[in-house]
Amino acid sequence: MNETKSDNLTINLRRKPTSLWRNIFRSFIRNRTAVFGVFIILLFTLCAIFAPLITVDINPDNNRPAYEEMDFDSPKLPPSLTHLAGTDDRGRDSFTRIVYGGRVSLQVGILAMLISTFIGVTAGLAAGYYGKWIDSLIMRIIDAILAFPSLLLAILMVAILGPSLRNAMLAIGIGFIPSFARVTRANVLSIREKEYVESAKAIGANSWRIMWLSIFPNTLSPIIVQISLGMSYAILIEASLSFLGLGIQPPTPSWGYMLTTGRELIEYCWWLTVFPGLAIFLTVLAWNFIGDGLREAMDPKQIRR
Repeated sequence: MNETKSDNLTINLRRKPTSLWRNIFRSFIRNRTAVFGVFIILLFTLCAIFAPLITVDINPDNNRPAYEEMDFDSPKLPPSLTHLAGTDDRGRDSFTRIVYGGRVSLQVGILAMLISTFIGVTAGLAAGYYGKWIDSLIMRIIDAILAFPSLLLAILMVAILGPSLRNAMLAIGIGFIPSFARVTRANVLSIREKEYVESAKAIGANSWRIMWLSIFPNTLSPIIVQISLGMSYAILIEASLSFLGLGIQPPTPSWGYMLTTGRELIEYCWWLTVFPGLAIFLTVLAWNFIGDGLREAMDPKQIRR
């Protein structure tokens, strides 16, 4: 009996410890809706990257982009094998414009999240680690930003700075800073008293080294979840700004702007509204699926399993 126990103990000691991120990945891929979300995002991303190869260029000899090419002999055509999403009132291929519009939405979402993640995480680390008046000052600024809804703040900033893609990304990114700052600060407050942080202080590591090398890696899980959920809201806000004429300006296509132009003809040309709206719906839904899947996969109860 004792020999059996010792053998089992020896086998357990020889086993390599299972990686935390491997467990998270396994839990994530078991979530079918999350995998479906990844598939949709990859599909849209590949379409955006290889847009010149999969879209219709009416006049390839012209130096203008494919989404600007007009065919006045084929206006307001319904979806067909030639024009998968029909044509608009100027004869432009709607599928081509939707694909190129995906580039704008993904670009805005990614860059806006980079801005908000960097500033928000830095502010949250500083507030949680230093505490006292630094914490109070940073959190009061965060509370001031939170006083404005994200969409309203974006509209206000774009109205002041002027409508453009750069200003839209900046406005959306600033609007999401509070969520990252609050999530990071909450985790830092529980981590800063850990033994490994005290050990880093004891060997003389400076504050920024401790925050970024000792504390920050242990706050990654909620930050990653926040990024995936924030992407969906960022894309939705960009579409809303473009719908109001405050986002990217024509002739560059945008899903929100296509909705604006299509609503005037929705009674006769339903495809001008349905397909851009469907692209927004699927993208936002996919990012929400991914965010929910990551949140479940990174739940400590799920990881232990």
